[in-house]
Order: sequence, then C-alpha cells, then structure tokens
Amino acid sequence: MAIEVGSKLSGKVTGITHFGAFVLLPEGVTGLVHISEISDQYVKDIHEYLKVNDEVTVKVIHVDNDGKIGLSIRQAIDPPPGTPAPARRPRTVRPPRQTFEDKLSRFMKDSEDRLQALRRSEAKRGGRGGRRG
Repeated sequence: MAIEVGSKLSGKVTGITHFGAFVLLPEGVTGLVHISEISDQYVKDIHEYLKVNDEVTVKVIHVDNDGKIGLSIRQAIDPPPGTPAPARRPRTVRPPRQTFEDKLSRFMKDSEDRLQALRRSEAKRGGRGGRRG
C-alpha cells in the first residue's frame, strides 16, 4: 500500500520536537505532524497533546518529491454528524507581482514628489540655511 495524499493511517509517535511530532507509519516510513496540525486549538507545548509511543490516526496531507511526508492529526478526526464544516477564511487578494523596472519607476516618481514638496516648503521659509540675525 503506497502512502497517498488524503489517506488516513494509524501510526506511532517516535519523536517530539518543538515544531512537531514524527510518526512511524505502517510501511516503516516516518512522517511529520507539524505543530499546527496537532489540534484545532492553539498548541503551545506538544507534550500536552502527545508523548512518544502514542498510537495516533493521521491523514496524509502532502508527499514531497524528496520523500518527506506531511501528516495531520486534526484533519484525521471526523466531525460528529450534523456538525457544520468550519468556515474558511477568505483568501486575500494580492496585487500582481511588479517587475524591477516597475518598482524602480515607482520609487523614482515617489522620490521626485518628495523632493518637490521639500523644495516648496524651503521656498516658503526663505530658502536654505535659515535666517541670520
């Protein structure tokens, strides 16, 4: 049985770090449950949720080309029947990427605008260097 994204498997916690827990899967491969995938609540200390040799059910959420397996405990838990699905946050719309030339052009325009404003304020005060008394 190959490890496929979306499959739910049983495994054993083999190690715990500050960023997640390593889980040994049935085929002898190890995957990582990131700290953000342990519970729906904020997890400050993984040791409050897991310990080495715990049996856990995990869902495979990604398999990288280099063989790294990403797992989730919180996504493996089925919600009780009749529970509405959690609301998804709307995706933020990012402006399209600007080329270097676009950024440089914008910088030059902003810089020129600032210089003009500075020159106007100096002209109102009587020029450079202030007053002599």
